[in-house]
Amino acid sequence: MCARRSWLTPIEPRCTIGGIRGSKAEAIGDLTPQLLVTEAESSGLSVIKASIAGVLLVMISLSAGALPAHHCRTFPLSNRLLLEITMTVTQTPLWTALITPMQADGCVDFAALTRLLHEQAAAGNGITLLGSTGEGANLSLAERQAIIEHAARLQLNVPLMVGVGGLDLASQLEWLAFCETQPVSAYLLVTPIYAKPGAQGQQRWFKALLDAVSKPCMLYNIPSRSGVALAEAAIAALIGHPNFWAVKESGGNPLRFAELKSAFPQIAWYSGDDVWFAEHALLGAAGLVSVASNVWPQQVADIVAKGLAGEAIGAVLRETAESLFVAPSPIPTKALMHYQQRIASNVLRLPLCAEDLASLAPLLAADLQWAAA
Repeated sequence: MCARRSWLTPIEPRCTIGGIRGSKAEAIGDLTPQLLVTEAESSGLSVIKASIAGVLLVMISLSAGALPAHHCRTFPLSNRLLLEITMTVTQTPLWTALITPMQADGCVDFAALTRLLHEQAAAGNGITLLGSTGEGANLSLAERQAIIEHAARLQLNVPLMVGVGGLDLASQLEWLAFCETQPVSAYLLVTPIYAKPGAQGQQRWFKALLDAVSKPCMLYNIPSRSGVALAEAAIAALIGHPNFWAVKESGGNPLRFAELKSAFPQIAWYSGDDVWFAEHALLGAAGLVSVASNVWPQQVADIVAKGLAGEAIGAVLRETAESLFVAPSPIPTKALMHYQQRIASNVLRLPLCAEDLASLAPLLAADLQWAAA
């Protein structure tokens, strides 16, 4: 049996700003961009451009000297002063839907997880933990808590988004209550699975989750997994909620992406399909939530940057990403990463099974294609 982890102690009610308490937090509204950069440098952090710090000051001033709720932390952030504040969710164009590496016995491989998290941070990619690619629904609550705690201790210089799904609302609220004690930056809220709820059910489900958190939330439309599409009426009813930031659109239809983005321009629309990213970028996508960037972190980051800048990106992402779905995801992704010796095993949690991948050949061909690109 894998070791279980205990629930954390309750959070303190007092808000901190970027990990700063007391008089320093109260005086943050008086800081200039130059002073913010200087303090970041003195803390051993990378130099943050003054222009980004300026954006921070605008955000602070809009709240009359207090940070918005999305940046209100109730946990210590040692040495995260400026970086935690300025690395905002909306400035992150690529989110990697990270796999959860496992040992041969099926327990979470935390050593491999550490390496993968650092890989993504080195590429500047936001990290989505415990989504469907991360087998979040297949893990126990204690395991999911341990993964979030582990990622938080690494104090990465990229934001963390956490997957929220399932069917039992009480369980998801319990999960969110825990996550709110951790230095996560955002949540990915998937359309409820199996029940195939209508617009009213979806609206009330999402509102209950949005009301329970203090971080920006991305709704996730993935009808191929959930069994039902995200209802337009539910989106319309939730527009204006302070925590409703974006939608991850994985419907597999660029024309539908264009229709939805046109109907709801108030929120950010992210491509949820590596194979359709080029089309979504041309339609004004804010970014990509990617499976392929597990395998090729920097290469996919470069492609996304070019695509969002309006440059031609060719077909390499589409063609290679297709190989990652020749069996139920993340089976092919784990198989290729195991072949690359980046994870110790290709083990998954049932009902996912590594033996459902018929051949490694298309994955090896895709890897070679990136090498030749």
